[in-house]
Amino acid sequence: MIVEIVILAMIAAFLGMRLYSVLGRRAEHEEEIVPKGYELGEERQPQSAPAPVAELVRNERQIAGFPPAIEQGLREISAVDRRFDLLTFLEGAKGAYGMVLEAFWRGDKEELKQLCDDDVYASFVAAIDAREKAGETLENRLVRIEDTTVHSAVLEGRMARIAVRFVADIAALTRDKDGNMIGGSLDDAVESRDIWTFSRDVRSADPDWLLDETDAA
Repeated sequence: MIVEIVILAMIAAFLGMRLYSVLGRRAEHEEEIVPKGYELGEERQPQSAPAPVAELVRNERQIAGFPPAIEQGLREISAVDRRFDLLTFLEGAKGAYGMVLEAFWRGDKEELKQLCDDDVYASFVAAIDAREKAGETLENRLVRIEDTTVHSAVLEGRMARIAVRFVADIAALTRDKDGNMIGGSLDDAVESRDIWTFSRDVRSADPDWLLDETDAA
């Protein structure tokens, strides 16, 4: 009887170790944060975490050299948001530019809602609805982004707003309800110059920036 109890105890211990090893690995993976939308900044960190000295020096070098008004705005944003990194922001802005354009061209309202604030979203939806009512479809293509630069930067209370100037080559083609080409061409890309403004609440734990204004450069 004692031997049977010892054997059962050994089996239970073995199964317990196997279960722990599996769940332990799974828990480690489940703790990974999956980002939503687009993050125009460094990876998610605790709000109170101080930035390493090396990162502060790097950001200082990135900000220096801009016109005084832009430099001041970037410094103010960087001072209250230690996660802010200019080069990372610009890379994210470039990605957001392509994502928003492609979502608009294919009429994806759901994706646009995640990337834009309410006013910009409403203007995109109105244009999509008008296009659908006319029976028109777009076959546009973003060929390349030639240049991405900071046009302005300002901290308004707790809202950081950075305007980015994009110079891109876009091939655009419009078809009517019958599929006939009524404008544009995919063979010839046209240069497009836009100024898009992204905003973020610097006190929010959410690192995502939203597109809150679009203008032609």
